[in-house]
Amino acid sequence: MLSDDAVLKEFREAGALLEGHFILSSGFHSTAYLQCARVLMEPRRAERLCASLAEKIRAADIAADLVVSPAMGGVVVGYEMGRQLGVPAIFFERVDGAFELRRGFKIERDQRCLLVEDVVTTGLSSRECMDAVRALGGHIVAAASLVDRSGGRAEFSVPFIPLIRLDIPHFAPDQLPAAIVEIPPIKPGSRGLKA
Repeated sequence: MLSDDAVLKEFREAGALLEGHFILSSGFHSTAYLQCARVLMEPRRAERLCASLAEKIRAADIAADLVVSPAMGGVVVGYEMGRQLGVPAIFFERVDGAFELRRGFKIERDQRCLLVEDVVTTGLSSRECMDAVRALGGHIVAAASLVDRSGGRAEFSVPFIPLIRLDIPHFAPDQLPAAIVEIPPIKPGSRGLKA
């Protein structure tokens, strides 16, 4: 299993640990951003990170029949986690603000589903995706992510297993620290992009 230092080294080497002023998909602002698309773009790196996360999931004695992820950020990590765990992987897409299954994907009644995300900040997207799984009759056995940037504050009704847990502060738009007020914000996430 990779240590926290080894995980951060992977992010740094991929140019995926950014500093500045960022607007997160949650609407909060932050001085740091983890660009998981960059860390996952190299297949061997994605394999190493997800193999370590799969090891943590197995150690927690969690068994799933299906990996489910929210698009966009969860698609690549969800696929690789499915490959690591030897189960199919599907993803939900936002349609008019709500998660839907498309592309012929299905969830069987009571199918054991592992929700996988790239980064969790507040956990809202994960909870919305879990609700969509449950509405289709699936059973969420656990949630997992490469990074929990909430410092353990994100709450789920199931076990949550991150590869690494970081406490990276985030701020409401009207409560920005003086150090970042003058830095023009960047919105690097995918939510809100038009297809």
